[in-house]
Amino acid sequence: MDVLMPQLGETVAEGKIVKWFVKAGDTIKPGDNLFEIETDKTSMEVPATFGGTLTDINFQIGEVAKVGAVVAVIAGEGGAAAPAPAAKPVAPAAAQAAPAMSPAAYVPPASPNAPSSTSTRDFAYPNMTLDREVRTAERNYGPAKLASGGFITPLARRLASERGIDVSRLSGSGPHGRIVAGDVEKAQPASGGGGMATGASFAQVKALYEGVDHVEVPLDGMRATIAKRLVEAKQTIPHFYLTADIEIGRLMAMREEANKAAPKDKDGNAAFKLSLNDFIIKAWAAALQRIPAANAVWAGDRILRFTHSDIGVAVALDGGLITPVIRNAEQKSLTAISAEIRDLAERARAKKLKASEYQGGASAISNLGMYGVREFSAIINPPHATILAVGASRRAPVEAEDGSVKFVSVMTATLSCDHRVVDGALGAELLAAFKDFVETPVTALI
Repeated sequence: MDVLMPQLGETVAEGKIVKWFVKAGDTIKPGDNLFEIETDKTSMEVPATFGGTLTDINFQIGEVAKVGAVVAVIAGEGGAAAPAPAAKPVAPAAAQAAPAMSPAAYVPPASPNAPSSTSTRDFAYPNMTLDREVRTAERNYGPAKLASGGFITPLARRLASERGIDVSRLSGSGPHGRIVAGDVEKAQPASGGGGMATGASFAQVKALYEGVDHVEVPLDGMRATIAKRLVEAKQTIPHFYLTADIEIGRLMAMREEANKAAPKDKDGNAAFKLSLNDFIIKAWAAALQRIPAANAVWAGDRILRFTHSDIGVAVALDGGLITPVIRNAEQKSLTAISAEIRDLAERARAKKLKASEYQGGASAISNLGMYGVREFSAIINPPHATILAVGASRRAPVEAEDGSVKFVSVMTATLSCDHRVVDGALGAELLAAFKDFVETPVTALI
């Protein structure tokens, strides 16, 4: 029986094998750890769901497998039987009575009317003798399943990528509706010549810099996922932006007082140290509670509104970022929020987060203040309808009530809104509520 690369999240397309716990010939029991995989967001151990003898390992340490690819094969008790000699052709009546097979294992009958452009090189058949090129494609790509539920062959996917063909628009002519190379060859590239909304191709860009010293940096899984999702977000979400300057003097004073009052152990180490971001998370959670219509996400043909404030917090990683989620943030104390985001950030950088810890959420916060960025506009992370971009604090002159000028501590916050869910007035109410909670921070704690 085939051991497949598991799907670890809706946006995860592949995983890297970083460790094998077993070797070919080992006896496997259900629950035994087989291998460890690392994706663009996390890492995990994959256990066996059935027993038998491990006969094949198709991916070595360091190799990347697409979701659904056959990583290993277990035969014997609880697994597949050892490969049998090729069977004789089955009579039509017997074939109809046979159990239905999945598209990945389907072997087409010989047909004199089959198009000459489609050959056995187009299909992902286990237990067949294929040449080196097709075996390599099988190993690297596996039988790819599309969002629509159909399948596409490795060769067809590669051709589509090279030619800028959007495979979601194709109808498959292969067995069980599978998209094959001939379907791609008949299709036209997306308008604009840039492929699937990704801009100029590698060859086009490289040609502009012929003779110029440079280094090519291949995309890893995380950077490829970020590129795909953010291009999609910017092109499909009708963004608009609202910006406000917010006085943070009281909040800073409360933070300083709380940190001074933190209990200390015998070595003088404080039990907690609150950051400005902890207060921002708490205030944003409270704002979403005050304006519940904005505590929502876009769900295709409807809007989902939530009871609790689940806040995603952007965490920078080497080569990208991830957004772990603080659940029910409006109900948690500042110290609880501080401890939780510190734990999530540490495990995110070690790629030890569970998918449930970074998926979902109602809104998100991106804070670049620690880098000295005064203000910026963030791209919404779908299906969220909002994201709050927070800049650095600074001293700024303001007019006092008596007409004099005084200097106060100010930060700039920019709210990005999905106009399908949050219109201008609603977004303004949400940002005003956040401003109120930050400028009068005690109200966010009541």
